[in-house]
Amino acid sequence: MINKNFQNNNKISHSMTEGKINFHTHSTFCDGKNSPEEIIQTAIKKGFSVLGFSSHSIYPFAETWHISPNEHHHYVEQIRQLSQKYQNEIKILCGFEADFLPPYSKLQENQFAAFEPDYLIGAVHYVSNQNGWLTVDDSAENVQKGIDQIFQGDGKACICEYFETQRKMISTGRFNILAHPDLPRKRNGLLHFFDETETWYKEQIIQTVRTIAKTNLTVEINTGAIARGVMDDVYPSQFFLEKLFEAKVPICINSDCHNAPQLDAAFDKAQSIARKIGYKELVYPTFKEDFIVRL
Repeated sequence: MINKNFQNNNKISHSMTEGKINFHTHSTFCDGKNSPEEIIQTAIKKGFSVLGFSSHSIYPFAETWHISPNEHHHYVEQIRQLSQKYQNEIKILCGFEADFLPPYSKLQENQFAAFEPDYLIGAVHYVSNQNGWLTVDDSAENVQKGIDQIFQGDGKACICEYFETQRKMISTGRFNILAHPDLPRKRNGLLHFFDETETWYKEQIIQTVRTIAKTNLTVEINTGAIARGVMDDVYPSQFFLEKLFEAKVPICINSDCHNAPQLDAAFDKAQSIARKIGYKELVYPTFKEDFIVRL
């Protein structure tokens, strides 16, 4: 049965919420280190009021770090059961971090409708051209190898293709939250394959913000790189966030958690950055309702 809210995006309510929220959470169903129940128990101890699970998915395909296609229904069933079990202590939601990789995964309505997710996080991890594809958050060694082989060593071409792919996802996809919108920064500290201060790079961000502003998307401030010691900064960058604020694009804060103790990693830092930019609230959208937290 197709979830009508998934089809028409009619919101039931906007809920002001106390306590911490995280919608970007990975468990042992994909590449996380903890079972869903272990993460829920940690969330309760840490004072979370809402927790959303978002297993990596490129349904109906998968790599080693995606949830298996034949596990999607099992995943949803288990999260729903745990939602009932812990309903008096925390609100549990079930979603997916859905990869955009045409023609295999396009984030269209019928792709995930059978699983009736509460929300979808749209993500670009793959960059491709006629020579093949690479994953931009792979190891530094593999990212460099991909740039050399796929883009003949042209880092600018890789970055431009990344943002163009993201804009296609934003324009054609059906999802609620945009994940880590400048993800290639994760390995740039080591590889230095592009310069964030250059005009062409800033223009890619400005074009992307213009595309986002035409939608109802929320953009996450993602603290995952801090939690894993890869960067001492959030996604997106301050410049990116400033442009999002100017365009009145709502934001939320997610930890991109792969390890339960890091469920709220660097939340204080992310909140401080958001306030500095000028944001007054965080918006966590689902297909039925929005959860709002005052900053």
